[in-house]
Amino acid sequence: MKNFQEFIVIDPNIRFGKPILKNTRISVGDVIGWLSDGQDKNEIIADFPELTIEMINACLAFVAKREF
Repeated sequence: MKNFQEFIVIDPNIRFGKPILKNTRISVGDVIGWLSDGQDKNEIIADFPELTIEMINACLAFVAKREF
């Protein structure tokens, strides 16, 4: 995903400036943590219906871009 920026924002007034998904208070770190705990994308969406597959993929792309 090349345009993860359309889904992720960093606002110092929300969650202490952690990267979050737009229009939510869900951080990229939250999503990555759930995935690393073994939840699949559909389980995450069932728990947080405001999320989409594209938003979860944007979190993965964001982390990959920052690490490499």
